[in-house]
Amino acid sequence: MLCDDRLPGMEVGDIREVTTGDCSDLYYLDTGMYDTNEYGAVYIIDDDRPAVVDTGIGTNYELLREALAEVGIGENDLEVIALTHIHLDHAGGAGFLARDYPNADIYVHPIGTDHMVDPSRLVAGTKAAVGDQWEYYVDPDPIPEGRIVEIEDGDSIDLGTHDLHVHAAPGHAPHQVVFEDPANDTVFVADAAGIWVPEIEAIRETSPPSNFDFEQCLADLETIAALDPDVLCYPHFGPRFVGDDLEAALEEYATVLEEWVDAVAAKRQELADDEAVIQHFAETTDMADVWGPEKASEEAKLNTRGVLGYLEHRE
Repeated sequence: MLCDDRLPGMEVGDIREVTTGDCSDLYYLDTGMYDTNEYGAVYIIDDDRPAVVDTGIGTNYELLREALAEVGIGENDLEVIALTHIHLDHAGGAGFLARDYPNADIYVHPIGTDHMVDPSRLVAGTKAAVGDQWEYYVDPDPIPEGRIVEIEDGDSIDLGTHDLHVHAAPGHAPHQVVFEDPANDTVFVADAAGIWVPEIEAIRETSPPSNFDFEQCLADLETIAALDPDVLCYPHFGPRFVGDDLEAALEEYATVLEEWVDAVAAKRQELADDEAVIQHFAETTDMADVWGPEKASEEAKLNTRGVLGYLEHRE
């Protein structure tokens, strides 16, 4: 059953209308990513050309089909599958959607095209990056190349009342973009603005391997600041009203990210053993009470690996 986003707490399969700020025609689904509540969100825009922003891993894909049906978007209605980037926690369900919704085009950065057509290298890279978390994934379906529309900085996707303006944000990954929806005064921030944890109203770092670039991540925050939205829509997790506090919210994440990179660098110098560094942060994470011990530990490992790779490249 549809409800608005003023209610506290979401569980796997919940779909809510976004009423934050002046948003309209916008919904989000808790996909149950990693069997964790309030970690993975997919957004649905119900417009003349209905759209999905990101698709989740593809696990629990039926929840997305049910959410689209609940909003009133049938198999022949969906026209746009807009991917912020091709990491499988954002793009893993795109092939399933393309298969079942024949009129939908898949919009993705050109770097991602080959990986969507043949996801084998993407799967191999994901397995290497996420380690034990692969058990929560499914192998993605390939997408016919003719269904893909390549998008770059400055492009726009016309949905009708809403447009998705494309802005490059390559700090997290070179194929990442953020989507600005001026009608909703919203930016779908991908992983460019960190992980928003609504349960504790705090922001956390995201720095996965193999392309994490700290300086570019800071530049991406400036890109979002220049768009001056009232609402940030996080895939991890949910809409957040920032209004006049946008600058402070983005500065907060810049500080979180800087302190995180410094902490990993210091521990690396102290221990001189990357595996020991990874294990240290896996054991000292403060997110176990929110995400559960397993997910919190694996998240810390992933983010530590990304920073270690960045430090190695910087040297």
